Amino acid sequence: MTTTDPWVVHKFGGSSVADADCFRRVAAILDAVPAPRVGIVLSACKGVTDALLRLVALAERQDDGYRTEIGALRARHATIAGTLLAPESARLYLAGFDRDCHDLEGILHTVKLTRAAARNVSDLIAGYGEIWSTKLFHRYLEERGGRTGAVQWIDARRAVVVEWGPLGPGIQWAESRANMADLVDRDFKGTLVITGFIASDKRGVQTTLGRNGSDFSASIFGALLKASEIHIWTDVDGVLSADPRRVPDATVIDSLSYNEAMELAYFGAKVIHPQTMAPAVGDGIPIWIRNTFAPDKAGTLICAQPESSLPVKGITSIERVALINLEGAGMIGVPGTAHRLFGALREENISVILISQGSSEHSICCAIPQEQAERAAAVVRHAFERELKEGQIQSVDIDPDLAILAVVGDGMAGTPGVAAKVFNALGATSVNVRAIAQGASERNISVVIEGRSATRALRAVHAGLYLSPHTMSMGVIGPGTVGRVLLDQLASQSARFRDQFKLDLRVRGVLGSKRMVLGDSGLQLAKWRQQYEGSSVAADLDRFVEHVRVDYLPHTVLIDCTASAAVASRYADWLAAGIHIVTPNKKANSAELAFYRRLREARRTGGSHYLYEATVGAGLPIVTTLRDLRETGDEITSIEGIFSGTLAYLFNVYDGRTSFSDIVRDARQRGYTEPDPRDDLSGMDVARKLIILGREMGLDLELADVKVESLVPAGLEGGSIDEFMARLPRHDAGMRERLEAARARGKVLRYVGRLTADGQAVVGLVELEARHAFANIALTDNVVRFATRRYCDNPLIVQGPGAGPEVTAGGVFADLLRLAAYLGARL
Repeated sequence: MTTTDPWVVHKFGGSSVADADCFRRVAAILDAVPAPRVGIVLSACKGVTDALLRLVALAERQDDGYRTEIGALRARHATIAGTLLAPESARLYLAGFDRDCHDLEGILHTVKLTRAAARNVSDLIAGYGEIWSTKLFHRYLEERGGRTGAVQWIDARRAVVVEWGPLGPGIQWAESRANMADLVDRDFKGTLVITGFIASDKRGVQTTLGRNGSDFSASIFGALLKASEIHIWTDVDGVLSADPRRVPDATVIDSLSYNEAMELAYFGAKVIHPQTMAPAVGDGIPIWIRNTFAPDKAGTLICAQPESSLPVKGITSIERVALINLEGAGMIGVPGTAHRLFGALREENISVILISQGSSEHSICCAIPQEQAERAAAVVRHAFERELKEGQIQSVDIDPDLAILAVVGDGMAGTPGVAAKVFNALGATSVNVRAIAQGASERNISVVIEGRSATRALRAVHAGLYLSPHTMSMGVIGPGTVGRVLLDQLASQSARFRDQFKLDLRVRGVLGSKRMVLGDSGLQLAKWRQQYEGSSVAADLDRFVEHVRVDYLPHTVLIDCTASAAVASRYADWLAAGIHIVTPNKKANSAELAFYRRLREARRTGGSHYLYEATVGAGLPIVTTLRDLRETGDEITSIEGIFSGTLAYLFNVYDGRTSFSDIVRDARQRGYTEPDPRDDLSGMDVARKLIILGREMGLDLELADVKVESLVPAGLEGGSIDEFMARLPRHDAGMRERLEAARARGKVLRYVGRLTADGQAVVGLVELEARHAFANIALTDNVVRFATRRYCDNPLIVQGPGAGPEVTAGGVFADLLRLAAYLGARL
C-alpha cells in the first residue's frame, strides 16, 4: 500500500453527518484536503445506531413498534438522499435501502418470536447505519465531483478481521492486510469511502468494533493504508483541558502525547478511546482531533513527541465511584494480601479504577464503580472471612458517592511543585482528599474526593494550574457610600485582571437593606446600578448567601461594606462554612471577646480567610504593619494616633470661624462620617479601632475597657439622625470655649487614641503642641505611631488619608486582591 503519495485518513462522527447540510460540509472539508489519496471513514448518521439497537429491544419485548421505527429511519435517509442526490441516484440508493429494510424486518421478526437477540444478531442490525451513511456519501461524492481521482466504496466487513477476547476486539492484521490489498489497487489515487464500526470475525460473520468503533476503524485503516496522518472530525474544537460544561474556561490543548491522551480518555475526558488509538500508536501515525463545524480551527495533535510547553495538559474526573478499604494490623509484612484482594474482585468481574496503599501496609484501598460497591464488599469480606473473625483484619469498609479527579501531563515528570499546586488548590476550596495515587511516570496525579465537590474541585485545580482564570464568586453587601465605590472600582479593573492575571472577580449578587439583585453568571459591573435599582427582589440575607455560594465555583467571598452589627454577627457561621470575608465593618472584631475568639476558631475550622485591613485607617497598612511587627518578633510598647479621618478633618478645619455643627454637617455630606455622625463623635469608632489593634497585639480587651471621651452632647445620644443634626448647633458654644482655651496655651485640639502594652486604652480630645506630629497633618489623614523595641528612639509612623469612600473602597479592593493571591492567583 505504498507509493510516493501517502494516504491521509479522515473520520467523521455521527454529529458530522447528521443531515444533508452536514454531508455538504464534510464534502467541502474534503475539497480542501490536498492529499491525492484520502480514506474517509464515516459513522452512522447521528442517533441511527441507537435507533437500530432500540429496534432490537422492541422486538425482544414483542412490540411491533419496531416496524414504525424502521419507517422513520427510511424517511430520514430518504430526506437526505432527496436533498443531495439526483432523482435517479436517490431512487437507486433507496432501492438498496428498502432491501436492507426488508432484511431487517425478517431478522427482527425472528427476534420477536424468540424474545432474544444473540450478540451477532445485534451486531448485524447495529451495523446498518454505517452502510447507509457511506453508500449515500459515496454517491454524493461521485455526483458532485470536487476531488480528483476515483471514488470507491469500501465495505469494512470485507477488509477487517477481528477476534473478540477479554480485552475487546483483536485485529487479525495479516488477514486484514491481505484483504485490503485485494480491495484497493496499490496504485489507486482518489478517495475511499469506508464504513466505520463494522468488521467480520474469522468465520466471515459480521461483528462490530464496539462503542467508539468508528474511531477504531479510522486507526485500523490508517495502519492498513500506512497513512501519514489520521484526522478525527467531531463536534468540538479539539481535546479540551477539562469538561467545558463544568469548567467553562477550559481551553483546547494544542498537542498531546499518545500516553497523555490515553490517560485523559481513561479518566473520562472526551478524547479518542485508548484502545482505538492502538493501531495508530503502533505505527507512530499522528492523530488530529478537529471540529467539523469549525474546520478553520487548528484542533489537537496527538503524536509520539508533541511540542508543547505545558507541563499539565488536562484535568478530568470519573463520577459515581466508591472506595473499598481493607484495614488491619495483620496485613503488615504479609505477602499476597493485595493478590487475594484483587483476585477476589477479578473473579466477580469487578473493575478496579484506582489503587492506593500506604508504605506501612496497614491498609489498602481501591476505587470501584459505585454500582458494584455492595457486591464488592461482600466478595472481599468472604475472601478475608477468617482474618476478620480472628481480628487480623479489623474492617472492610465501603465509602460511596465519591469521584476521582485526575491531573494529566507528561511535563509533570521531574517538575517540582505540580502536586503542591493541586493540593493547595483543593485545600483552598475546602475539598477533602480521601485517597491519592500517582504512577512512577509522574504523568498522572489522581485523587479521590467527595462526589458533590467534583465540579468545584475541577475548577479550582484547573485555575490553580493556570489553565483557566481563578474564579471568585462574590457577593457585595451594602451598596452604600463605600460599597458603590467598590463596585465601580471593580467594574473599571475586572477586565484587566482577567486578561493579565487570569483572575475572574465575579460579582454574583448585591444586597441592600431593602432589595437585592442576583446573577447566575455574574452581574454586568458596568451596569450594576441599573440592575440593582431595577430589581424587585426583596432583600433576604440567607437567600443571598445561598446564591453566592455554589458548589461549581471554587471560592465564595462575601464583601460586607455595611456598619451593621447584625451582618457582622453572621461572620462566624460563614467562615466556618468555608466562605471568605472581606470587610471594613469594625463591629465583628470589636464585639465581645468571646465572639472574637469564635471568629478566629471558625476561620480555622472552615479553612477560610478573613481580611479586614480597612477596619482601621481605610486603605492604610495599619493592621498589616502591626501584624508584621509582631510576627517578626518585635515587641509593641504603645500605639497612639489619630484613628478617625472624620475627627481629623473636623479638628483640622475647625478654627472658630465656622461653627462646629456646620463642619459636622459638611463632613457628612462629603461622606467623611459614618451614616450617623454620632458613631464618629461618640469616640466609639476610635475605641473599636483600638480594640481591633489591641487584639492584634494579643491583648484580651473588651470595649468597656476603653476610657472614651464622647463629643456627643448630653441628651443627644438618642433620637433620629435628623433630630441630632437639628439640635447639635445648640452646643457649639462649649466646643468653641475648648478651642479658645487651647489656643491661649499655644496648643491645638486633636482627638487621639492611645493603647499601651499593659492594656491601657484611652480615647479623647487632647491639647497638643503646635509642633507635634499629630498637629500637622492633612485634612482627613490618619496618623498612627508605633513605639516598639526596635522603633523606640524614633517610632514608626504610618500616615495618610483615613476617611472617604474612595480610599476605604481601595482598602477593601486591596484586601480582595490579597485574598486572590492566598487562593493561588498569580498577581
